[in-house]
Amino acid sequence: MLKFKRVKTCLLLFFSLLMLPVLAQEAVVKGITKDDKSILPFVNITVEGTSVGVSSNEKGEYSFNLNPGQYTLHATAVGHKPFRRKITLTPSEVKTVNITLLPSEENLGEVVVTGTMKPTFTANSPVKIDVVTSKKLETFLPTAASSIIESVQLINGVQEVVACGVCFTNSISINGLPGAYTAVLIDGTPIYGSLASVYGLNGIPNMIVDRFEVIKGPNSTLYGSEAVAGVINIITKNPQVQPLLSVDVMGTSHMESFGNLAIAPKLGKTAGFIGYNYAYINNFDDENEDGFSDVINLDRHSVFTKWDIHRNSGKQFTLGGKYYYEDRRNGVEAFLTDRAYRELRGNDSIYGESIYTNRGELFGTYAFNTDNPLKLDFSLSDHQQNSYYGSDFYKASQQIAFGNLIYNLVGEKHDWVLGATLRYQRYDDNTVATPQGADNQFIPGVFVQDEWTLSQSFTLLAGTRLDHYQNHGFIASPRLSTKIKPSQWTTIRTNFGTGFRIVNLFTEDHAFVTGQREVVLAEELKPERSYNFSLGLSHVFNVLGGSGSFDVDGFYTYFTNKIIPDYETEGKIIYANTDGFAQTLGIGANINYNFQFPLSFTIGANILNTTETEPDENGRNQTRNVEFAPKWTGLLNANYTWKQQNLTLAYSLNITGPMQLPEVFDLDANGQPLPNPRPTTSEPFAFQNIQVTKTVNKQLSLYGGLQNLFNYRQQFSPLVGANDPNFNTGFSPFFDTSYAYSPIHGREFYLGVKWVLN
Repeated sequence: MLKFKRVKTCLLLFFSLLMLPVLAQEAVVKGITKDDKSILPFVNITVEGTSVGVSSNEKGEYSFNLNPGQYTLHATAVGHKPFRRKITLTPSEVKTVNITLLPSEENLGEVVVTGTMKPTFTANSPVKIDVVTSKKLETFLPTAASSIIESVQLINGVQEVVACGVCFTNSISINGLPGAYTAVLIDGTPIYGSLASVYGLNGIPNMIVDRFEVIKGPNSTLYGSEAVAGVINIITKNPQVQPLLSVDVMGTSHMESFGNLAIAPKLGKTAGFIGYNYAYINNFDDENEDGFSDVINLDRHSVFTKWDIHRNSGKQFTLGGKYYYEDRRNGVEAFLTDRAYRELRGNDSIYGESIYTNRGELFGTYAFNTDNPLKLDFSLSDHQQNSYYGSDFYKASQQIAFGNLIYNLVGEKHDWVLGATLRYQRYDDNTVATPQGADNQFIPGVFVQDEWTLSQSFTLLAGTRLDHYQNHGFIASPRLSTKIKPSQWTTIRTNFGTGFRIVNLFTEDHAFVTGQREVVLAEELKPERSYNFSLGLSHVFNVLGGSGSFDVDGFYTYFTNKIIPDYETEGKIIYANTDGFAQTLGIGANINYNFQFPLSFTIGANILNTTETEPDENGRNQTRNVEFAPKWTGLLNANYTWKQQNLTLAYSLNITGPMQLPEVFDLDANGQPLPNPRPTTSEPFAFQNIQVTKTVNKQLSLYGGLQNLFNYRQQFSPLVGANDPNFNTGFSPFFDTSYAYSPIHGREFYLGVKWVLN
């Protein structure tokens, strides 16, 4: 036994001596990780083609051993561009490789005008901004067909709202507030609103969008009326980097076809692009058997152009424009078959809705040749609406001219933005909304904002706006925001702001012109006022070799003069300012995470409480839930990429909790209204989508997917009174389109192809 132990010991010593030269040959790689300003801790460092991987410590220090040879170091950190460097190691060498990571444009992206009306990075902005890039849009959505309204659902707390159960018009809801409370900008310029907020947004193809930025909460200080719930800023692509030719076409299982075409010519040093978008749907599909098609029919054509005009000074001068035409229709089968609607528009026995929209836009930015930034944002738009809802004719016209002069003065600790605006708007329709003829408004305004950097960890943003309305006088809109950074990775933001909104009934409630309810204006409607406070925390983290961010936001909005339509009176919609108040209280949380391998996800949830409080006839306050405001929402976006196969799989889930629904009056067999036949609270529902994208080469890519994966349809038809035995379908005095709380478009398969020539 003793002899065996001696032999074993000798063998171990022998092999250890053999390994000493090998161990002695290992090289050491060490260094410090930092960004462009200071030490950057917890950076992930790997050696490509090996299993070697470490993270730098809280002091930014790292080290590891490698055999001699040639390697490529790869370093990553949240909010920074990846770092790569080739190194050569000799035996026993101690090599110092200091790693500097630069800020990532994708994660800190430049904000043109959205948060503070000046260029900044999202991470540095005192105002919380959510950004969706074109890459994310292409990953999760069919770019040929999807619009801005569908795209915003990739952001937690932002939803698509269905306004009408026949024509399926939609709008954007932020934090439970209807679409009319959201200001939509294009390249920082307010150009949409009123009529365009219902029928204009679907004509913006994602193909020409570089990114869009969303601010949740009032921003009337910078953007005036309609920015009560928040702001969506659509940033179009830079003409200088547009491919020479782009083509994107798609077809669906519901016999829908969509397409985009863009060319980007260069005229000397001036670059631009011209894009064309079309949509064609002509199909009758009635799965819920209410006599009306579940699929909207339409012909849509949109031409979009943008030019970056060369100036010897190098200052910005961009000019863009868009023409949008849509022929939108739905109704009973006889109205749609063989495109019979063209002869049946306004028919009083065969029900259909036919909506013709013609819209032209011109917008741009001109930067003056001054030492401090001075620019003029401007826009012109003309919107013409010609519609029939059954036999009811609706005609409307709206023109908007807007100019915004912005001056930026930067000091050592103060960053001032000064502005003056002039907005002219003309609105006219053939409803009680304009009983005295066209409404003409000249709205001058001024605003001032100061971003005061008190220290590296504390920033104060204060501003106010003053507008003058000929019917309402001066209206002030102040705000106060703070940004506190207790650490490099944690940011706390607070915001207090006020908002106001001038009412347009058509955008307030589409049931205003659809259905057979009588519209009643109980009084002259006053502007709504809101007061909002929000508190948010953002934290960036590295865990399990990956990186991510966590956000939580709480908010409270208090309304006075809130206009909430009353559906509870049979056959009527009654509009009036509330004598009490309305409020929205909520909290939302969101996690983004990127694994070391090519998997990333976003998961978020919101809890909302939206109520209206009014005194009854005895003076006692009565509180009720506001209709169509969900009690909670949630989302999940996840995508995985097989790099060798150039294949990406994306999955998205949007879930909506219960919401208060309007009281409607179904009919019995004799055509008499039943008391409260339908539930006034919806059940939770979810939409799930998947998309696969295959990159064939630098020019060609293919994509396909399923929308509404599990074929969700709302439990009841969105139409009420369509089955009245005493009247033709759609013409009953009880016909009502207001019971639409979710899309009824069933499961849909699609295939698309994109081709790019640089």
